[in-house]
Amino acid sequence: MGNKLKKVDIITHKAKLEELREALNDIGVTGMTVTNVLGCGVQKGYKEYYRGLTMDINLLPKVKLEVVVCEVPVELVIETAKKVLHTGEMGDGKIFVYDIENVIRISTGDEGRKALQYSKP
Repeated sequence: MGNKLKKVDIITHKAKLEELREALNDIGVTGMTVTNVLGCGVQKGYKEYYRGLTMDINLLPKVKLEVVVCEVPVELVIETAKKVLHTGEMGDGKIFVYDIENVIRISTGDEGRKALQYSKP
């Protein structure tokens, strides 16, 4: 396999998803998986009042965006995400980067870089 395959997981606010998706699309990242997730960290959640009772909400709603890249430099993906997501406030999110051993496209059996490229037959 030529270029190294990298997986980038980005966890951030739901409100920033569309702006991030557009920015990644502009640099050539078109394939991604988005999942609604709940998480806690430094923010510690918030208090909510329901029928006169105080409830601690410790898990906050976020989105997790996953991309696997080989053609687009992983540093460009990271810098683009940081530029779009940075507000300087707690809760901007996290970026995780992993090495990927292999990718296999189930429909064709293609592996590696070829499995990430889509071409019409």
